[in-house]
Amino acid sequence: MLLNLSRAYSTARPKVGVLMLNLGGPENSAAVHPFLLRLFSDRDLIPLPFLQGGKTNLLPKFIAKRRTPKIIEQYDKIGGGSPIKMWTEEQGNAMCQRVSELCPEMDIVNYTGFRYAEPLTEDAMDQMEADGIEHCIAFTQYPQYSCSTTGSSFNGMYRHIIKRQKDGNPMKMTFSAIDRWATHPLLIKSFAELINKQLDTVDPKDRSKVVLLFSAHSLPMSVVNRGDPYPQEVSATVEHVMRELNYSNPYRLVWQSKVGPSAWLGAPTDEAIKGLIKRGNKNLMMVPIAFTSDHIETLYEMDIEYGEEMREEFPDANIMRCESLNMHPTFIECLSQLVASHLKSEGKTIPQMALRCPMCDNPTCGPMRGFFSSRQLPKNIAPCEDEVKEESFESFG
Repeated sequence: MLLNLSRAYSTARPKVGVLMLNLGGPENSAAVHPFLLRLFSDRDLIPLPFLQGGKTNLLPKFIAKRRTPKIIEQYDKIGGGSPIKMWTEEQGNAMCQRVSELCPEMDIVNYTGFRYAEPLTEDAMDQMEADGIEHCIAFTQYPQYSCSTTGSSFNGMYRHIIKRQKDGNPMKMTFSAIDRWATHPLLIKSFAELINKQLDTVDPKDRSKVVLLFSAHSLPMSVVNRGDPYPQEVSATVEHVMRELNYSNPYRLVWQSKVGPSAWLGAPTDEAIKGLIKRGNKNLMMVPIAFTSDHIETLYEMDIEYGEEMREEFPDANIMRCESLNMHPTFIECLSQLVASHLKSEGKTIPQMALRCPMCDNPTCGPMRGFFSSRQLPKNIAPCEDEVKEESFESFG
């Protein structure tokens, strides 16, 4: 399905599309079941023991149908749908405006590509082609790389490229990728600024006692044990943020959003909050360290389940959350510098992109990594020549 969008371009400049990749979220109740079905059908994300019924995967359908009413209730409590599309589009618009200033010789346009909600990544790619985009930058909105998130989005893109080739309609635009940015200085600065903003609301005598709980989406241990780099990349982000804060507060890295009975990364965020309060820590701040905007994990899980409901159980505790990145100016500059630096570096990826997990058993992963790690700007698109702020940053994995 092509989106009904009209875009005007200057014919004198190369047309570069920035495809902002994320999980997505249902915008209304009717979109919840399709969202869940896509999500639970993705073996890159959740390694379920699929039950095969001919060509039909029965278990994802069963789980999606069973969970839909509960998830609709949760979305009803945060306004009826996910705001992630709104935030992604606003972030992308602001980012492209800034990148256009840094790289005026290029025509830069942002697109949104979600894995499980509309606009789907494959549809966005087709729309980019229809709009005459010459080069696509696949820009993951997961700062820390995981095969279950960024890897799944890249796999979906690669499969679509191959499908178009097999159908005799190969994609004309070229590709490059921004695959991780866990320790980019402006990302770290953004988190530190938002944490300090929330700490400023605390009684000065209690400020240094606030326990910072950096909360990230958990992963099944079966994925971690394959060698997925996500835990150490999230840990790297946390450590760099604490260094930026001069280790001003005690802190822990905790994990949320577990699904199903199998073992996942812990300690769970909710259990960590309860345990710390019972041990005398009355001031706690949750920091959404792996999310780039508000959505159900922040607005429902953190604000309601871990916030409102916990405060009812522990009325003497001060449980708070720092703001999400959303449209924070430093974060928008972070996104902009990442794209501009990518264009200046001829669109090359770092060596990590080519490295598979030691125990990877995904047949798409190897070809996908080979494809994206070998991409760079085509010859007809010269690297960005304007002054781009050089932000040296390590990338862990």
